Amino acid sequence: MTNALTRLAATIEARKSADPEASWTAKLLAKGPEKCAEKFGEEAVEAIIEAVKGDRNRLTSEAADVLYHLLVMLAARDVTLDQVLTELDRREGTSGIAEKAARG
Repeated sequence: MTNALTRLAATIEARKSADPEASWTAKLLAKGPEKCAEKFGEEAVEAIIEAVKGDRNRLTSEAADVLYHLLVMLAARDVTLDQVLTELDRREGTSGIAEKAARG
C-alpha cells in the first residue's frame, strides 16, 4: 500500500512542473494551495457520504480520490509523504488520547 502512495506522491511532485493544460494535477497545483485544500475537502465529504450509505465500492473509489487529493494538497504546501509517514512513525505506540493531550 505505501508503495502505491509513494509512487503517487512522486508522480504528483513531478507534475508540479508539468503543463496545466496537459495534466489535471498540474492544473490543480497551478490554482494554488487554497484550491487544492478545497478540492480535498470536497472529496472527503463525498467519501463520508458513501461511508454513511454503506456502498463499499463507491467508498473505495472515493477513498482513493481522498488520498490523491490529500497528496496534492500536501504538495501544494511542500509537505512530503515522507514527512507525514515520519510523523506517523513518531506517534506509533502512543495512545491517541495521550498524543492529543501532548499537543494540547
